Amino acid sequence: MIEIVSQERCIGCDRCVEVCPTSVFDTGPGGIPVIARVQDCQTCFMCEAYCPVDALFVAPQAEPVEPGSPLRDEAYVTAAGLLGGYRKKIGWGRGRTPGALRAVGPDLPRPTPAPPRKEHR
Repeated sequence: MIEIVSQERCIGCDRCVEVCPTSVFDTGPGGIPVIARVQDCQTCFMCEAYCPVDALFVAPQAEPVEPGSPLRDEAYVTAAGLLGGYRKKIGWGRGRTPGALRAVGPDLPRPTPAPPRKEHR
């Protein structure tokens, strides 16, 4: 569930507003998005993935975290490397290696190459 929009990091590009499939954000004062409909958040991480400056934190819980939780504290989330952490893990952003650092799901069998076919003349 979306928990933090960093006022300090946000550049007001509205990418999070554009990519959110459930319109959780409204553009606030100074162009900084505000979380307007937290109950509509699907915890899809799209906003965090598309934020070019790592200004968002989506907690992995499907419900809002408890008031007073460290996951609502921007200083804690920043120090723990969680602010923009999802984007970092998927390798999005300047200076990062593209691709997921952690694969999700079962190992899939690799197909074996078919033997060369003999041509009939």
